[in-house]
Amino acid sequence: VQLVESGGGLVQAGGSLRLSCAASGFTFDDHAIGWFRQAPGKEREGVSCLSSSDGTTYYTDSVKGRFIISSDNAKNTMYLQMNSLKPEDTAVYYCAADLLPTCVVVAGQLVNEYEYWGQGTQVTVSS
Repeated sequence: VQLVESGGGLVQAGGSLRLSCAASGFTFDDHAIGWFRQAPGKEREGVSCLSSSDGTTYYTDSVKGRFIISSDNAKNTMYLQMNSLKPEDTAVYYCAADLLPTCVVVAGQLVNEYEYWGQGTQVTVSS
């Protein structure tokens, strides 16, 4: 099982990036998929999640209205479209897949006990 992210890079504030995460060894059909990020000196944060069970999505408050999570099951690839990027979005972004089909959110926070993780891709937003 492997998840491989791509699409990170350096962008100016207000710009856009699309992260991709290609899966091999399993399919997204029965798994919740998520994006997490970790900035230097901070804990890993759940950014977004897509439930395979019913298609519902979760976004952390700071990215609502700017980020969009999606998946193409035919390509076994998940995406995170990031628009109106801000310097505070700078972090290493990780894709992940859970054994459960539904996103688990506790006290407004996405639970990050996912089974499969990508290696991470750096996103840097300059001001």
